[in-house]
Amino acid sequence: MDKVILVDEQDNVLGSMDKMEAHRQGILHRAFSILIFNSKGELLLQKRSRNKYHSGGLWTNACCSHPTLNESIDDATRKRLKYEMGIDLQPTYVYKFIYECKLNEDLTEHELDHVFTGTFDGTPIINLDEVEDWKFVTMQYLREDVYQHPDRYTIWFKLILNHPELKPFAA
Repeated sequence: MDKVILVDEQDNVLGSMDKMEAHRQGILHRAFSILIFNSKGELLLQKRSRNKYHSGGLWTNACCSHPTLNESIDDATRKRLKYEMGIDLQPTYVYKFIYECKLNEDLTEHELDHVFTGTFDGTPIINLDEVEDWKFVTMQYLREDVYQHPDRYTIWFKLILNHPELKPFAA
């Protein structure tokens, strides 16, 4: 049973709960999102597997997940990035934000999302249980495509793209 870390708005740990139950109840929990850029400034996107319990088949940042109770967020980000994308590097923390949105009639995403970045110039080795496809794109292309086709992208990724803390990376 996957558990998530329940937190308050200041990111203080309140306990833990089954991941699906937290999403059904819309309870605030800790999460992370990783943005990977190459040396040309292009952003690595992953297309989520259609088998995911939500947002399957949508484009999003390179990796996102939830840390477990007994691991640091740094350990969780490195482990998950390697698991999903086959990329072994330690992402750098940039900022965190809270968002809440209804995913469907049964699930609500209510997360305190820690955003990390990293640089990678290789070819990802994707885990097909998690990731359907991947690509590097320019920020200009991405912003235009999100504007023209917002339904192709995850909700949290669109929020991250519009966050002021991302501006230094979005040249």
